[in-house]
Amino acid sequence: MTIRLPDGGGRLRAYEPRATPLALTTGAPFTSRTVFSAAHVVADPFADVSPDSAAAVDWDATLAFRRHLWSHGLGVAEAMDTAQRGMGLDWAGAAELIRRSAAEAKAVGGRIACGVGTDQLTGPASPEEVRAAYEEQLTLVEESGAQAILMASRTLAASARGPEDYLDVYGHLLRQSAEPVVLHWLGPMFDPALEGYWGSRDLDAATDVFLEVIAAHPDKVDGIKVSLLDARREVDLRRRLPQGVRCYTGDDFNYPELIAGDEQGFSHALLGIFDPLGPLAAEAVRVLDTGDVKGFRELLDPTVELSRHLFEAPTRFYKTGVVLLAWLAGHQEHFTMVGGLQSARSLPHFARAYELADTLGLFPNPELAETRMKTLLALYGVTS
Repeated sequence: MTIRLPDGGGRLRAYEPRATPLALTTGAPFTSRTVFSAAHVVADPFADVSPDSAAAVDWDATLAFRRHLWSHGLGVAEAMDTAQRGMGLDWAGAAELIRRSAAEAKAVGGRIACGVGTDQLTGPASPEEVRAAYEEQLTLVEESGAQAILMASRTLAASARGPEDYLDVYGHLLRQSAEPVVLHWLGPMFDPALEGYWGSRDLDAATDVFLEVIAAHPDKVDGIKVSLLDARREVDLRRRLPQGVRCYTGDDFNYPELIAGDEQGFSHALLGIFDPLGPLAAEAVRVLDTGDVKGFRELLDPTVELSRHLFEAPTRFYKTGVVLLAWLAGHQEHFTMVGGLQSARSLPHFARAYELADTLGLFPNPELAETRMKTLLALYGVTS
């Protein structure tokens, strides 16, 4: 059977989906890398809401997807950018997500780390108010039993007078954190409001401030998550970290080479692309656990084309493709998103995402994926 897919020029072309999925199984815990998948939320399609309403979440489906990731040995990075934090999911929704997911992680023995930000602030705020907002969220995450990920703050980016405010705010938070945290540097390609984070638009100067924050409290920093889509910069930063501080790659363009590493070190992983790649990514890491770098790369390198497609500019809308693939893979019963973000990508983008994912064998039931893709195409006026 074939399916007609649109390209960007208004033409349709025939594509023959694969008949069988990639054969993947669950396995032993990872031994060579710590790996988190940032996870999306599943919207409640029956809620009578508008794009600017508070998020209506299907909690059963959302938690079921986290159990799927845990079943393959992946940790869950919760209430992060992939969960539409700040793009449909407000702090009240994020807090509920953290509480529910942390409880689920405890019940099934899954690893979880949760985003700590300042998104309860709705307008301009002083660095002192930013610090208090961070403290409120840090307390909730720690009380839930999850590890904390200190996310970049839009409000701090807007209010900081210079590097000294970042050093003060982060220094205070690290001093009071109960357990080592992950520091997240999210680049402006993911969120334009974070331009100039760490007090400078010059990335070399910003890196120096970031490292100064870590050097002041290395015992309170489990690791850093770097989302700058710049492999060379990540490697340089990784080599400058204090002993014992991990680098978690957040580079959805260059993750295979960064996780594989070189003679001087490697990156662990905390990636949004591992939401759709979960089982395949887990299989690749288990191959790497045996010391087989070549086998690891042979599994993961072919996924980069899909990842680069999903994360193409404007990068912040990658979440739409992630949720599309979750629907096509049967992890949820609809293709809707909180905030109406399912409209953020084009039909040709969806078609290419489907084709690339199908080629990789990511769909457990290729026939279901084809049927659902045809349903989406028909909605846009494309008939078989």
